[in-house]
Amino acid sequence: MPGFIHKAAAGAVIASVCSLPQAADKIVKVGFSSPLTGAQAAAGKDNERGLRMAVDELNQKGVKVGADTVKFEAMVEDDQADPKTGVAVAQKLVDAQVKAVFGPYNSGVAIPASKLYNDAGIVMATVGSNPKITLQGFANVYRVSASDSQLGGKMALYAARELKFKRVSLVDDRTAYGVGVAEEFAKVAKANGIEIVSRDFTNDKASDFNAILTSIKGKKPDAVFYGGYFSQAAPMKRQMKTLGLDVPLMGGDAICDTEMGKLGGDAVNGSVYCTQGGGLLKTNSAETFVANYEKRNNAKPMFYAVSFYDAMKLVAEAMSRAGSVEPAKYGPVLAQASFKGVAGTYEFDANHDLKSSPVTIFQFKNGRPEPLANY
Repeated sequence: MPGFIHKAAAGAVIASVCSLPQAADKIVKVGFSSPLTGAQAAAGKDNERGLRMAVDELNQKGVKVGADTVKFEAMVEDDQADPKTGVAVAQKLVDAQVKAVFGPYNSGVAIPASKLYNDAGIVMATVGSNPKITLQGFANVYRVSASDSQLGGKMALYAARELKFKRVSLVDDRTAYGVGVAEEFAKVAKANGIEIVSRDFTNDKASDFNAILTSIKGKKPDAVFYGGYFSQAAPMKRQMKTLGLDVPLMGGDAICDTEMGKLGGDAVNGSVYCTQGGGLLKTNSAETFVANYEKRNNAKPMFYAVSFYDAMKLVAEAMSRAGSVEPAKYGPVLAQASFKGVAGTYEFDANHDLKSSPVTIFQFKNGRPEPLANY
């Protein structure tokens, strides 16, 4: 099992896994928040599968925390990718006295929910990428994936340096995630010689983009950057093809998904670029994770299953190292330790962002995102 390398221990590996569970296991509840219904349900269910896989592995092996062998139980909640629902979910999990929360998936949900979790003294490990999440100064909030500045900025660098784009149109869905990643793209694009020729807005429930795309076509851009999710990006790319707007579509991690290929069909192949923080590299641990995931679920993992899997293992290690399941005790260990997970090494800076989160640029081929370069 991956383990902590504590800074004070100069590379010593701290093992959290011990003997098989005894009869009197201590139950430790953890929470989960992601969209399990609606347009982003596929991503949410993938996140849940990653978390449950980690929980089952930990419970099978047994984790020693202080004098107890603990058994983890996941409280899984559907936040519907909606901020209001996400806050209600957060209150429910706070009332249940969970010891950690994995999620929310969406930045727009994570930002308001984070205050409830932090005020309640509960560790929140999110993949939400908007920089505001970790700039609030909350001691209990951690980001376990790349931020918008990394995702949007690196896509802009690749567009300028490798794809040689000079004119790009921007569209975002007005969510915290979509706005954040689009703004970061625009900032770095402009600094690297790309002109933003138009800026349009939609929403994360929309399906008809013809008016926006007709306007964009008249601007003659080299590409379109979309800040939003695959559920809108896929029909947008299909409509681009129908309108004869024959230019690439770029985006962040939320379009970098096999669902984009399924929903977008032939329109996406060779014509969609996206970024993903971390991801599954070709390592033994990654191959084992994918094989186990496929065996359990009869499906390939999407991008964030591994982040939820790693985050659960990371928190379990911190609890074991601290000898306590209480966030006030294991939180400082989490903040100061380094954890080698399946997707890479998790080590946090002062804001609880990852110190190192390399970004991979992908292009869709045969309906799936294929890696092109690391940035």
